[in-house]
Amino acid sequence: MLVTMNQNAIKQIARAVIVTEVEEISRLLERLNDNFIKACEILLACKGRIIVIGMGKSGHIGSKIAATLASTGSPAFFVHPAEASHGDLGMITAEDVLLILSNSGETYEVNQILPMLLRLGVKTIALTGNPDSTLARHADVFVNVGVEQEACPLGLAPTSSTTTALVMGDVLAISLLEARGFTREDFARSHPAGQLGRQLLLRITDIMHTGNDIPQVGESASINDGILEMTGKRLGMVAIINSENRLLGVYTDGDLRRTLELGQDPAKTLLCEVMHREPICLNPDELAVNAANKMQQHRIQGLLVTDENNQLVGALNFQDLLQAGVV
Repeated sequence: MLVTMNQNAIKQIARAVIVTEVEEISRLLERLNDNFIKACEILLACKGRIIVIGMGKSGHIGSKIAATLASTGSPAFFVHPAEASHGDLGMITAEDVLLILSNSGETYEVNQILPMLLRLGVKTIALTGNPDSTLARHADVFVNVGVEQEACPLGLAPTSSTTTALVMGDVLAISLLEARGFTREDFARSHPAGQLGRQLLLRITDIMHTGNDIPQVGESASINDGILEMTGKRLGMVAIINSENRLLGVYTDGDLRRTLELGQDPAKTLLCEVMHREPICLNPDELAVNAANKMQQHRIQGLLVTDENNQLVGALNFQDLLQAGVV
C-alpha cells in the first residue's frame, strides 16, 4: 500500500514530540533533591566500579550512561540483567555501586537478580519512574525519572522516559566530574585516539624527525649543499650547525626562491651568509599542538627542535602534524 505524507502534519508531529520531551526534561529540575545528592555521594564514595543495569530500551540508555561515566572519571561498565543471572553476577563485588534503570521498576529480569544483589551488600541507586515499585522500595536511593507523557502518541514506545533517564545519567556523570576535579588532561588520557587526546598528550618528541632524518649541514656549506640536503630530507628547510651540533641558523625553500631572485650564485654563496640567525625553535617536551600554533602565528611550514643547550635534536613540518592528527 502506497503511503503519502502530509508535510504540514509531519512537521506538527515532529514539533509535538520535541515539545513533549523538553517539558519532561524540565521536570527533572524539581527532582534535584536530597535523594539526588545522596546518589552523588554514594557514587563518589564508590571504591569499586559503577555497574549500570537495564533491560531493553533502558539497557541501551544504561550502556551509554556507563560509557559517559567511564570517560569522565567514574569507572563504570554495563551489565545486562539477563546475562547477570547466567554468570555475569560474578563481575559485581561488594565495593561496587549499582545504578539500575527501569521505568516501571518492575522489570522481571532486573527484579529476578535483585535479591542476590541485596545479599551481596552492594549499594543500589534506582533510576525509575515508579516510586512504589519493587526496585524503588529496595534501592538505597530512588531518583525519580518518571514522565507524565511519552512522546509516542500511542503512549507505548519508550520516548520521553528514555530521554529523561539519559539526561539524568548525564547530570550524574557531570556532577561527579566536577566533584572529582576532572580536567581536560584527564579526559584526554581516556580518549587518546581522539583529536583532543592527541592535542593534550602528544609531544614534539613523539613526532619529530631525529638523527639522520634531520636536514642539517655544517657552517661551511654552500647553498647547493643545502639544496641537496633539503631535497633528500623533504622538510622544506635545512639547519646550519657548528662542530658542537649547536644551531646557528635555518634556511628554507622560501629563502632559496628569494636567493635565486636576487641572482646569487648557489655554488659560491655560503648558507651562513643568507640563513636566518634566530630561527623559531621548539623544545622536545612541548605539546605538539604548540608547533601548530607557532607555524600558524609565524606563517611557516616547518620548525627545528633544540634542547636547553641549543643543540639540534629534531625537526618537523606541518605535514607531520597532519599525519599525527594534531591538526
